[in-house]
Order: sequence, then C-alpha cells, then structure tokens
Amino acid sequence: MSDPILYKAQIREVQFGENVKVVEPVNLYGCSIGDNSFIGPFCEVQKNVIIGKNTKVQSHSFICELVTIGNDCFIGHGVMFINDLFIDGKPAMSDQSKWKSTYIGNNVSIGSNSTILPVKICDGAVIGAGSVVTKDITTKGVYAGNPAKKIKTLA
Repeated sequence: MSDPILYKAQIREVQFGENVKVVEPVNLYGCSIGDNSFIGPFCEVQKNVIIGKNTKVQSHSFICELVTIGNDCFIGHGVMFINDLFIDGKPAMSDQSKWKSTYIGNNVSIGSNSTILPVKICDGAVIGAGSVVTKDITTKGVYAGNPAKKIKTLA
C-alpha cells in the first residue's frame, strides 16, 4: 500500500473586500468576496465565483465555479450549488463547456440544505430549507419543496 496524496484546506488568490470575516478551515480559491461578508467554516468557494457585499455564507456550503451571488444575501448551512447537469448521463468532469452558470440576485435568502441548480434567482426571493431549485425564479416570493415552487408572494 502507498501513502495517499494529501491536500490541505487553503485560501489562495482571493480578492477580499473590506471587513470580510472567514472562519477556518475553508477552501477559497480564485474567487471574489465583497465588503462586510462572512464565510463560515467547512465551506468551499471555487474559482471565478463572485460573492457580493454584506453576504453571509454559513458553514458546510459549496459554491462551485460559475456562481454569482448578489449583495445582502444569506446562504444557509449546507447549501450546494451545482454547475454540471450531467447532460450526457454522467459527470462532465473537465469539459467545462457543459457547465452552466447560476446568478443569485440581491437580498436573497437560501435556507439550509438547499440545492441550487444552474438558475437565475431574482432579487428578494426566499428559498425554504431543503428546497431544490431547478428553474429560474423571476418573481419575488417564498419558494419551497422539491422542485421548489412558490408558496407565498412577497411585496
């Protein structure tokens, strides 16, 4: 038997705004995190992700490449963002041409353990805990379930 190749959690090549708080251990690389934002422990934020100002990302969340999150957002514990829809019935692996992007507007709250597929979510939307967002959300409201559906209109 041979020894495994070990990788350590790291923070590298990150553009931090002013007054950002990060709780280690985390993996942050090649991303941008706006002023006054918070990243909890055990998160991974991959390259080319943009997180806006005053946004809070709770522990154990995974934000993959091609995700943009607006200002004043809340990302609950264990939220998973997906950029690979397995369009060929298997992972695209390194074929990034098959990956899709996700855009989260401003003032969006995403409840714990939600899964966000490549979609656009409008400003002011609320995603209930444990929801699976499979389609664009274009109207402000509360969405919940699998797949997430509007359960309440917000003014």
